[in-house]
Amino acid sequence: MPHAGPWLGYVALVSGAIAASILLYFLIKRPPLDLGMKLALLLGLGVFPAVCAATSTVAGMEQTTHREFCGSCHTMDEHFENATDPHAQSLAARHTRNPFFGEESCYVCHADYGMFGYALTKFGGMKHVYYYYLGGYRGMTKDESRRDVHIAKPYDNTNCRQCHTTTAHVWRSVPDHTALQKELAANKVSCASPGCHGFAHPFTKGPNGLGALPPASSSAAPAAAADFAPSASGRPATGHAP
Repeated sequence: MPHAGPWLGYVALVSGAIAASILLYFLIKRPPLDLGMKLALLLGLGVFPAVCAATSTVAGMEQTTHREFCGSCHTMDEHFENATDPHAQSLAARHTRNPFFGEESCYVCHADYGMFGYALTKFGGMKHVYYYYLGGYRGMTKDESRRDVHIAKPYDNTNCRQCHTTTAHVWRSVPDHTALQKELAANKVSCASPGCHGFAHPFTKGPNGLGALPPASSSAAPAAAADFAPSASGRPATGHAP
C-alpha cells in the first residue's frame, strides 16, 4: 500500500493556497460583506485552514516513521549505515532487508505498542528533537555521540514479540527459547544480547562502555536486559537499541 504522506501533503498545500487566496482577495478588494463573502470567509478562515492543519500533521507524522527520517541526524549515521548495509548481519540490517518492514524498520522495531503506542512513540520522538537542537546533540562529533548518547531505557522484548510471538512451533523448537521463555517474557534476558541474537547494531552501550558485535558462533551467556541501562542523565538516544 502506498504511503499516505505524498497525497496528503498535496491536499495540505492546495488547502493552504485556497485559504490564502480567499483572505488576500478580501483584504485587497474589500468586497461587500454579503452572504456569499461570509461563506467564502468561513472557508478561508475555518474549513480550508483546518483541512490544511489536519492533513499536514498526518503527513508529517507519517513521514517521521520512515527510516530516512530516523537517519537524518548525524548522531544516527552509523546506525543508519548499518541498517541499510546489504551485507551486514546485525539484527537491524537483517530486519531492514525484510520486506515486511518496508521503509519503516526503525519505527517498527522501536515503536511503543498498545492503545496509546503511536502517541507515546511520537511524544518520545519530540524529546529526541529537543535534545538534538537544544540539548547539545547537534554539535556532537560522531565519537562524542557514540560515547555520550545512550538509549533512554532497556529495549523491551515486547517489541520483538510483536512478530516473534514465542508460541509458534518454529520458535518453540529451539531449546534455548523454551528454557528462557519466562525470563524473556519478564525482560530479565534481552533478545538483543551477545548470548542470544547479538546486538541490534554492531556496537551498543552498557555500563561498561561500548561493546562489539559478537560472532555468530559466540557461546557467551545471555546478558540480562538490566545490563543495558539508560545513561545517568536519562537522555534518550535518537533511536538505537542495544
